[in-house]
Amino acid sequence: MDITVVGRNAEISSRLRDYVEDKAVKVEQFDPRVQRVEVEVTHERNPRQADTAERVEITVVSKGPIIRAEASSSDRFAAFDIAMGKLTERLRRARDRKKDHHRRHTVAVPNEDLQAAPGVEEPLVPETGDAPIEDSPSAPTETGVAVEAQLGDSPVIVRQKLHEAKPMTVDEALYQMELVGHPFYLFIEKSSKQPCAVYHRHGWTYGVIRLDAQVL
Repeated sequence: MDITVVGRNAEISSRLRDYVEDKAVKVEQFDPRVQRVEVEVTHERNPRQADTAERVEITVVSKGPIIRAEASSSDRFAAFDIAMGKLTERLRRARDRKKDHHRRHTVAVPNEDLQAAPGVEEPLVPETGDAPIEDSPSAPTETGVAVEAQLGDSPVIVRQKLHEAKPMTVDEALYQMELVGHPFYLFIEKSSKQPCAVYHRHGWTYGVIRLDAQVL
């Protein structure tokens, strides 16, 4: 299992790197098939956000679904511990769901090769540098690579990423959304082939938005 630690506006000390690596190896206890753990540490320079200046995002990539968690704090070690706690809970739920599936053979689970839908999963990617100026950014053609483009001469930067997406049921999409910790999830619905988005409303209530894509 590979463990990578990178910083955005933050220097990664050897003490922090050792701390992260020591804690991250425990991921294998929940998922022996894990391939790598990516940890991104971001420092917010705005003094008004001192209480949440240190943000840590952890992404687990394995042969199963991608699982992600993030947290913010005034201290990056504390932020990592909070994010690791969230991640551990999601790993435990994924493991228990898999066991339940094998036991009952009735609960549908995502295909092992399934990738997170566009705009949901955010694996670490290299910085793209200065983006070219475009009035209408072109759609990316390479899977998994983030592309950033500026809208004309405005300060607006648009970040795009192309993901592979296999059709799934609404139940599977909700499960994927919970694993990555987002309030929404984009997917292709298996039976209708419609582009859809599930989202969290309140409590245990969820919504589904469907698009009737018309090819002209």
